[in-house]
Amino acid sequence: MTTILVVDDVESECAVMTRILEDEGWTVEQASDGDEAIAQIQNAQPDLVVLDVIMPRMNGFEVIRELRANPKTQQLPVVFCSQKNTEIDRSWGNDLGADAYLGKPFEAQQLVQIIQRLLSDSHS
Repeated sequence: MTTILVVDDVESECAVMTRILEDEGWTVEQASDGDEAIAQIQNAQPDLVVLDVIMPRMNGFEVIRELRANPKTQQLPVVFCSQKNTEIDRSWGNDLGADAYLGKPFEAQQLVQIIQRLLSDSHS
C-alpha cells in the first residue's frame, strides 16, 4: 500500500489534497507543519511527501533540507505544492532537491500525474 504524507498548515488545502489522493487509492497521512512532518517521517516513512512551503515553525524549504541531509530520507520523493510559485521559488525548491514543484491553485489531475510519475520512478 502506497502512503503519501500531505504537509500543509491550511486545513482545507490538506483536506482537498487528501480527497484527491485517496480517490486514487493511496493511503494519506497529514501533518500541519514542518516539525510534525519530520516527526511523522522518522516514525513511519511514507512513499512520497507533498509539501507546502509557507508554514509555521518550520517551512517547507527547511523540511526538505533536513530530509536531504539524512541518508534514510535523502531519496524520499518530495513534491512542493505551494502558493509561493515564482520562478525563484521553483528554482530554490529544485536546488534543495524537490522532485517536482506544483503551484496553487492546481488541477487535481496535475497532482495525480506528478505523483504517479514519481512513484513509478522510485520503484523502477
